[in-house]
Amino acid sequence: MKKVIFTLICAAIFSTTAFAQNGLNDNADNIIGEYLTNRGGSKSKVRITKAEDGTYTAQVFWVEKPLDSKGNKRKDKKNPNKSLRNVDIDKVVLVTGLKYDKEDKEWNDAEIYDPSKGFRVDVECEFVSATKLKLFGNIWGIGTTIYWEKIK
Repeated sequence: MKKVIFTLICAAIFSTTAFAQNGLNDNADNIIGEYLTNRGGSKSKVRITKAEDGTYTAQVFWVEKPLDSKGNKRKDKKNPNKSLRNVDIDKVVLVTGLKYDKEDKEWNDAEIYDPSKGFRVDVECEFVSATKLKLFGNIWGIGTTIYWEKIK
């Protein structure tokens, strides 16, 4: 019985990996769409679009809590680029220049911006299911993984 359960678990893991690598990750434009994110209990929606140069851009278009404690629209106050600190939190650009790597079947060669901390890290993206995009961000070899849920 233990062997049967182990075999079923292994089959599920390998089929999920094969689906992610041979399905949604085969077409560069599959990343285009709208995603729900939940980072530290803060929900937002992000739209990924294709730029004229063939790269992809991710921009926030909705946040669950757009207002600060005084009722004012929250801004991107921690942005290291001072000219962007007045951008509304629901208009922040998180990624620009994301490229599709046909060989690795992932999107990479870009940085993702974390407005809660005010810094950018290298990012790699790949689908792990039909609606779940895995984003792995790292700096100096130290990284973290987050997931965005595709909603449209």
